[in-house]
Amino acid sequence: MTKIELKHPITADGREVAELTLRRPKVRDLERMDKVSGEMAKAVTMIADLAEIAPDQVRELDAEDFAAAAEALGDFLAVGPPTSGKPSAT
Repeated sequence: MTKIELKHPITADGREVAELTLRRPKVRDLERMDKVSGEMAKAVTMIADLAEIAPDQVRELDAEDFAAAAEALGDFLAVGPPTSGKPSAT
């Protein structure tokens, strides 16, 4: 899980939200995102799913806070070097 402190809190369901907690994505989240067209819409959908809030609430985020959430999303989806502990053959 990744917590994101919002620099510009939003109001959701009548309460102030000053932090988003994004859970790690599962394959079903990736499948759902794959069905959405447009890169921005994909990010909104995935952030909403991982934070367990409505997409319209994600759309209310300040651009700076959205960028932080998108960066966290990118970190989840980043493909890095193998982590098997075995040295790579070069």
